[in-house]
Amino acid sequence: MRATVNENCIGCGLCAGTCPVVFVMGDDGFAKGGEVPDSDLFNAQQARDGCPVDAIDIE
Repeated sequence: MRATVNENCIGCGLCAGTCPVVFVMGDDGFAKGGEVPDSDLFNAQQARDGCPVDAIDIE
């Protein structure tokens, strides 16, 4: 599975704080997604569900 962050991102950092294995904050101040290990799927889903602007997709 892979997590992606779209252009709605406001750079709040909630996702990176919730699941730092998958999400990082880029130099531009916005979140970047990545591969979602099975062991971190729950945390990645929590980050997606907590995103205030619905900028995260997990596929």
